[in-house]
Amino acid sequence: MKRKNFARRPGCAVEAALDLIDGKWKGVILYHLQAGTQRFGELRRRMPGITQRMLTKQLRALEDDGLVIRKVYAEVPPRVEYTLSELGESLRPVIDILKAWGEGHQERLSCAPAPEVIVKKSKRAA
Repeated sequence: MKRKNFARRPGCAVEAALDLIDGKWKGVILYHLQAGTQRFGELRRRMPGITQRMLTKQLRALEDDGLVIRKVYAEVPPRVEYTLSELGESLRPVIDILKAWGEGHQERLSCAPAPEVIVKKSKRAA
């Protein structure tokens, strides 16, 4: 994933923040890691819509950006755990507010369940 160059000052603080948590899955991953340290499989089970490849990619990007800490244990099979870094923890209020906003507007959002549509069949005249 190509990242913006943060060596220079970004034009907008909002742009810089959103660049770190952009995409469909990063915010969801950060939300689930608020519950504490989790293994890859636990995260995958909590997000049934994400592929293994995409979860790996998003976790690597979050780690590269310093939001997530990846700890590998020298075991067979290898055990890898993910936890929020101090910087990632500082996003907790932001994620909580996004969650509250989403719950308040869920009916209007695309993730809300579709209303049930009843189709009546017309009767033909005999």
